[in-house]
Amino acid sequence: MILYVLKKNNNQHSVAFGKYFAYPVIEETVTLEGLAEHMANHNTPFSKGAIKGLLTDMVGCIKELLLEGKNVKIADLAIFSLGIKNNKGVLDPETFTVSKNIKGVKLRARATGELIAKSLNLEASLKKASATTKPATPDEEDPQP
Repeated sequence: MILYVLKKNNNQHSVAFGKYFAYPVIEETVTLEGLAEHMANHNTPFSKGAIKGLLTDMVGCIKELLLEGKNVKIADLAIFSLGIKNNKGVLDPETFTVSKNIKGVKLRARATGELIAKSLNLEASLKKASATTKPATPDEEDPQP
């Protein structure tokens, strides 16, 4: 069940100014250790420690491959890739510099297989969050686009 709250758009420069939109309530952020424990409880012969070790190595390897300019596809999860955050464009390519024209690099993840929107829309159920729902702390919550 995905709980949601309604938030008003207060950006006066937006065409959506004054309108309300649904945002998911994140009740918990599961860590790598929590994921390993969850997976270990699903009738696997592997211990939580073995699974956590594999996942930890996987994360490091994905980062390494991304920094080599490669994409990493994990079937039924996502294709991970890096994007560039541009600062400003230039009229003349000769004047382009990394320090002036690039803000940084960002991680991108595009859903694949079982996690594509079409599949999620068929399986997800939504419910408005009550006042008693404990929202995630700011450091647990993912920023909304």
